[in-house]
Amino acid sequence: MNKPEVLSPAGGMKQLQAALRFGADAVYLAGTEFGMRSAPANFTEEELAAAVTAAHAQGVRVYLTCNTIPRNSELERLGPFLSFAQDVGVDAFIMTDFGVMELAKRFAPHVEIHISTQAGVANYATANAFYRLGASRVVLARELSLEEIAGIRAHTPKELELEAFVHGAMCMSFSGRCLLSNYMTGRDANHGDCAQPCRWKYALVEEKRPGQYFPVEETQGGSFILNSKDLCMIRQIPEMIKAGVTSLKIEGRAKSAYYVSVITNAYRLAVDWCMEHPDQPVPQWIVDEADKISHRPYSTGFYLGGEPGQETVHGGYIRNGEVLAVCEGREGELLILSQRNRFFRGETADILEPGKQPYNLPLDELFDEEGQPLEVAPHPMMRVFLKTEVDVPAGAILRRYQETVSE
Repeated sequence: MNKPEVLSPAGGMKQLQAALRFGADAVYLAGTEFGMRSAPANFTEEELAAAVTAAHAQGVRVYLTCNTIPRNSELERLGPFLSFAQDVGVDAFIMTDFGVMELAKRFAPHVEIHISTQAGVANYATANAFYRLGASRVVLARELSLEEIAGIRAHTPKELELEAFVHGAMCMSFSGRCLLSNYMTGRDANHGDCAQPCRWKYALVEEKRPGQYFPVEETQGGSFILNSKDLCMIRQIPEMIKAGVTSLKIEGRAKSAYYVSVITNAYRLAVDWCMEHPDQPVPQWIVDEADKISHRPYSTGFYLGGEPGQETVHGGYIRNGEVLAVCEGREGELLILSQRNRFFRGETADILEPGKQPYNLPLDELFDEEGQPLEVAPHPMMRVFLKTEVDVPAGAILRRYQETVSE
């Protein structure tokens, strides 16, 4: 089996650093324009240059999203931006629009072109057409089964890479082509400003009975008719590899650095395990890592066939864990912790280190900066000192993992 790439999201510099620390092979990110996520901080030109330098120093590739559908007024700014991206060393552009592809060939001819999932590549004829137009990779439509992906792989040049989403939020519309946000809020989804009205609660109103609201699907949390589950394919990585997927893409440029850390680490571990143990399932402790973030109930989407429409409609979040602190290093027998959420003496923290199985660490002896014993660490970002002989490296994350809580 060919080892696939683990591709992580970076909505800002903290998320980028998390992806690099926890084992990403490549990251995808955006400038302040032309990317399909406007909510994250994204990267100024100066930050983009620094991000590429930092990633390349660790052998990690950088893919720049330019997958909006631009209007006439934007085109004059787009060409120079693409040229700048080439100058700072971006490895590939992620694109949807044919005109933008032509501009990339003119202004940044040495940068690879990856075709965005927004293009809806669902068959080998389309994949081959984009390859002939100069694309080196297609990000496949999310509506495909593994069998269909294998068919695309069998009928395309081996030089054409296939990228597919393996984790994160899913759009209820075909390949993200939705206008609900435009109609309901004036926020353009095709310019990265989707208000996500599919996540709202809806009721049915009969025209002769104004003000009377009838639930469409009633659950304890409300009525949800468009809200999809999150995607999780960590158990099915061997099947993804066998189908011919080149790159495993993690959704989440609007997510936190903690999300990027946990999920990048989980898929890094899973891919490495699958390559070393091709006939064995992904260990349960790796699979369990996907539950230690805030997420909607998980689904395998369209990949395994069946009736994904019934499988994906659901409301609410599951919040199983939270960050207690981040280790900053050690002073003698004391670990230096930077607090994120309140924790207490006597608790046991779940420790996340890059590339390792998580382990428990008792928080039995806590001290403040004056050396006074602490019963509780109450203040965000305060420095807390933990007396322990356990060697916890700087950058490790201390977590609280609890039973499922739905919201």
